[in-house]
Amino acid sequence: MEHLRFIVDTQLPPVLASFLRRKGFDAIHTTHFDNGHLLADNAIRTIAIAEERIVITKDSDFPDLFYKLGPPPRLLYLTLGNIRNNDLVDWLDQQLPSIISLFNDSASMVVATRTHLISY
Repeated sequence: MEHLRFIVDTQLPPVLASFLRRKGFDAIHTTHFDNGHLLADNAIRTIAIAEERIVITKDSDFPDLFYKLGPPPRLLYLTLGNIRNNDLVDWLDQQLPSIISLFNDSASMVVATRTHLISY
């Protein structure tokens, strides 16, 4: 089983990276970097490639880059709509085993809705 590493995009709360670390994963939030809240998508993509991290985002620009440039990096694209931080962490806690399984089975991108996970 591959040890997965994550970078959580600026538009998502840092609590997601904290949650993943508590679960034993190597996870950082973009605010980990100097002026991380201002990191451009290409900079996040570059970090993810260099550090072999999966980008967790709700920014539709990342799937567009994925379709245009392909992997790496791998991508977890959250399309959950408006959701409170606690509910987001609860959702991730429930879905994490399936998400990890999809990435370990060679998924390059997982699109997550409130009810489905779709892997590419």
